[in-house]
Order: sequence, then structure tokens, then C-alpha cells
Amino acid sequence: MLHRYAFSNFQSFLEPVEVSLVLNRKVPVSDWEARPPCGQRLTTVMGVVGPNGAGKTALLKPIVFSAWFINASFHAKPEDPIPIAPHFASATEPTAFEFEVNGEDGRMWRYVLRATRERVLHEAVYQLKERYTYVFVRDWDESSKSYHIKQQDFDFSPREARRVRPNASLISTAAQYGVELAKYLANVSVQSNIAVFGRLPYRPEVELPNAARHFSQNLEQQQEMVRLLRSWDLGLTDVQLREVAAQGLGQASTNIWWPFGIHGSRGGETHELNFISESSGTQSAFVLLSRLLQALSHGGLAVIDEFESDLHPHMLEPILDLFANPKTNPHKAQLLFTCHAAEVLNLLHKSQIMLVEKNNDCESAAWRMDSVKGIRTDDNFYSKYMAGAYGAVPRI
Repeated sequence: MLHRYAFSNFQSFLEPVEVSLVLNRKVPVSDWEARPPCGQRLTTVMGVVGPNGAGKTALLKPIVFSAWFINASFHAKPEDPIPIAPHFASATEPTAFEFEVNGEDGRMWRYVLRATRERVLHEAVYQLKERYTYVFVRDWDESSKSYHIKQQDFDFSPREARRVRPNASLISTAAQYGVELAKYLANVSVQSNIAVFGRLPYRPEVELPNAARHFSQNLEQQQEMVRLLRSWDLGLTDVQLREVAAQGLGQASTNIWWPFGIHGSRGGETHELNFISESSGTQSAFVLLSRLLQALSHGGLAVIDEFESDLHPHMLEPILDLFANPKTNPHKAQLLFTCHAAEVLNLLHKSQIMLVEKNNDCESAAWRMDSVKGIRTDDNFYSKYMAGAYGAVPRI
């Protein structure tokens, strides 16, 4: 489970910012929390609220970037830049990231990365024993134009470690060489609608068959998807998945998986509707579940931008409840999401909300809502936020 992450000089964030999912003793017990083997209370949901252009998506992108970098940067081309964008006021300075996570086996890990678009300057993994001790540390030495690497129980050939490309993670590379600890660390599970450079645009000819293919290969998740969509007052009695010819759907001439909504009518008859003709909200719920149910079924993180897109505000609570119920979230999956529906403030505790705003110098800042002085647990968060008491509202 994710405990916290911090970063600086990344997109609209110039100064260091931290997102902590740790809950202290003052936070009332709620269903949206879990205790990993370390015993620390962690929230299973974290909502990000703020005006358009404030930096909400940028606050979540470090998770998506770092998951890709740790897992797959080995496969980047040697000439590819590292896909990070520093703040334009500090364009030549490095970007820094730090993560603390609790593994499935109970071990605590810290990952640190400092890099420019040209190369990794510092990369390290630490494991918490009595204190954090390094597993490996990798530092770029400008004078010798080479990396200095030290390891403890990482078992990666020193010769191969020195040859790791400047635009690749030592973890991602070592995993390709069969280093067991590297394979464990690289097995990062993040389901998201965000790519490194922003939210993926909704293209039904891509998203619908991708989601349908996923559900066709995961029967239990398919059954849960049907149960949920049926219960959410979308007019569906079933969702059927079939392989169809791709012509006319913007795909190459091949077969793809495609969803069809089944609707009841008078006299007990049922009627089938191509999902492309379903409402945008029904399509969004179908695609969203393809990501959320993957996290809920196996554990890990779901990182969703504009969580409520095309959905009625009343849909927020039943979807968030999937991460509260141990039956639907047996592996303690976590959800981090941005949202423009301020109604979410009536659902979550102040410790489960991050507020984001941008100043006149185009520098974003973010803070957890429970850090606002004078805020009370029994306040009407929605009303006070809408009145501007907590900041992070548009200045119009």
C-alpha cells in the first residue's frame, strides 16, 4: 500500500509537495481505511479538488510516471528523453520524486529518484529494518561521466549495473536480467486513465473494446461489472460481450471485443443495444469499472483523473464504497482521484481530501484539507469550500 509520496519541480509544481495517505489517531475510524502488515492506518481513497488548471492532474502524474519508469523504462529507446517536464521557471534543474510503500509481504520500501530529461542523476531503494538502509544507490558522477553504484543484497552484476542506460531505471533493467528483488520491486500495479503527459482522451472506438476484452478474459470481474451496472439505475439488465468485425469502428480489419447493453421492456421482452448508442454516463461507468475492478481484484492503486466524468454526483458514493467494503476490496486497493464534484466533500473525511490551487506565478500548491487551521470535523465542508473558506476555488 502507498503511504506517501513527494516530488518537486514537476510540471506546475515548483516547490516540494507531499501527498500522505497516513491517518493519525485524531482521524475518526471510517470504512475507507486499512491497516497493512506494518500496522499503520492508511486511507484507501484520496480525492483531489481544485479549480481548472490548478494542477490536480499533475499531482497524480508522479505515481503514473514512476510506475512506468520502475517497470518499463528498460524498453525505452536509448535516444528517448525521460518523459518528465520540470516547471518552466526551473527548466534546467532536476525533478525529484520519493515514495514510501508497504509491500504485500509487509516490508516497507522507500524509492528515491532525481533526474533530468537527459539522465538519471540519483536513484536509490531503501528498506526499513530498524531504520531505512540502502538496497542500492546509483549516482551520476559528472567528472568521470559514469555512474557510481553500491548495492546490498540486490545481486545485480556490478558490470551490468554500470552499463544501465541513463534514461532507464536500475530496477527495470535488473528485472530483465532475472534479479529476483528487482522483479518484485518492478511489479507495480497502477490502473489509470492518465498517461505521462496527461489524461487519456476518451475514444469509444478504443476504450470500449479494451474494456470489453478485459472483461472477456476475467469472468469474475465481468460478473461483478454486470451486477454493479444493473444496480446503478442505468436501465441495464445485462451486458453481453461478443467478438465482432472491426470495420466501421476505426480499427484495422480484424475482430475485436465489443459490449452490448441488454434492456428490459413491456411484457418481459428484452432488447439489445450496441454500447456505442448507450449514454455517455453508461459508457463511462463501463470503462471506469474495467480499471477499478482490476485494482480491487488484485490490490494496488487506481489513479483516475476526473473521476466523476459523465456521471451523476449520486454515483460517487456507491463507486467509492467499493473501496470501503472488505468484500469488494479484499486486497486493500487504494484509489486516488481528481474530481470537480464538490459533493465529494460530504462523503470523505478532511484527511482524505487534497486541495490544489495555482498562484499568479503559475506555481501550484497542494495541501491536505485537515492541515487547514480552524477546520472542524463537524463543519459542513461542502458549504465552506463553496464559500472559499479553504481556498482552491476559481477566482472568477
